[in-house]
Amino acid sequence: MKLDVKEFEKKMQKSIDAYENELKTIRAGRANPGVLDKVTVDYYGSPTQISAVAQISVPDARTITIAPWDKSMLKAIEKAILASDVGINPQNDGSIIRLAFPPLTEERRKELAKDISKKGEGAKVALRNIRRDANDKCKELKKAGSMTEDEQKAGEKEVQDLTDKYVKMLDKITEAKNKEIMEI
Repeated sequence: MKLDVKEFEKKMQKSIDAYENELKTIRAGRANPGVLDKVTVDYYGSPTQISAVAQISVPDARTITIAPWDKSMLKAIEKAILASDVGINPQNDGSIIRLAFPPLTEERRKELAKDISKKGEGAKVALRNIRRDANDKCKELKKAGSMTEDEQKAGEKEVQDLTDKYVKMLDKITEAKNKEIMEI
């Protein structure tokens, strides 16, 4: 019996996707609506993402504008942004909210690059845990007698190749984000 690596590949892809989503929320000195993804506003008693109650746009590289469809939501959105870890004071002009992103200092860029690398290492650990689970499954199948030793070795090699592929992908994503931060 051959090990089905499809389920482990899906898990690895989910880890990569989660890592990419986490990187979107990092403020890189450039206006990115992704920083608001985790911010929720109280909308008639239920926590709702800002993007569900307002139009979010990026008129220039350093500004995000938030135009709520219901003007009574302005104060609630402003309060939610202030309470979040976005780190930018919203400017409310009565009809829209502006978020102005200040340029990053060299020290802050290095700090962000270090943080991104740390998150990348965490994502690699997640990939290695998936590899370990796959290898454990191979050993289980071998022990149960439904896999030969050669099939076990082949399965483990296939899982290792898959892990290497996803680790390279992760390294490229991390490198690209670090480059983006250092260039701004």
